[in-house]
Amino acid sequence: MADGIYISMCGAVARSEQLDSIADNLANAQTPGFKASRPAFETFMAPSGAQDKQYAAAVATAFDLRAGPTARTGNALDVLPGDGAFLGVQQPDGSTAYTRDGRLTLDADRRLVSGAGKLVLDTSGQPIAVPPDLNPSVDEHGRVHAGDIDLGHLARFRLDGPVERVGPTLLAPAEGGRAILVDASVRSGEVELGNSTALEATLAMVSAQRSYDTSMQAIQTYRQLDSRATELGRTR
Repeated sequence: MADGIYISMCGAVARSEQLDSIADNLANAQTPGFKASRPAFETFMAPSGAQDKQYAAAVATAFDLRAGPTARTGNALDVLPGDGAFLGVQQPDGSTAYTRDGRLTLDADRRLVSGAGKLVLDTSGQPIAVPPDLNPSVDEHGRVHAGDIDLGHLARFRLDGPVERVGPTLLAPAEGGRAILVDASVRSGEVELGNSTALEATLAMVSAQRSYDTSMQAIQTYRQLDSRATELGRTR
């Protein structure tokens, strides 16, 4: 019975990880720039070598980089890069992360920051500063300007290969991945919401929860069978 219990436990653990991922997607369905996570599963042969038994496990988490729905805000500093491009932002350790959260504002030093409060980078890899008493805006080419004064160009990137999450709305290339500078268009006055809808996440949660409950029920059944087998052995 041991193989059956272990197989059911592996299934429950895998579904538990899936439920955590779905819950995160559901909670961030309306979060600008959020990219849904999608766990990947794999099966393994049982240690006993039994050919009719396989273990399931969540072995990796991929991120869905497809565009989400957009919302018009009318704010001149809300931007939406085209072609699925990401904005480059500076992490506290100086590294670069990438986001679709285009809700730009000015910090206390009048530098452009993203919705996550990270410094937005220009094409030279530097923050974009705005002089006092000037109101910046962004044109379709990603140029940040105040009237006729050119303040810089938003750096836009395409993420190629595997990525990892480094913040709620921040991604970075994982091993084997890279960020490529691109000349994507920019729409101002709009933001992109999370690309996992509440309905999609709710349906996925119901399905995963049922599978989890089935695995837990199987564990209880195998335990009961083990207990009965032990009792029969004692009777004899």
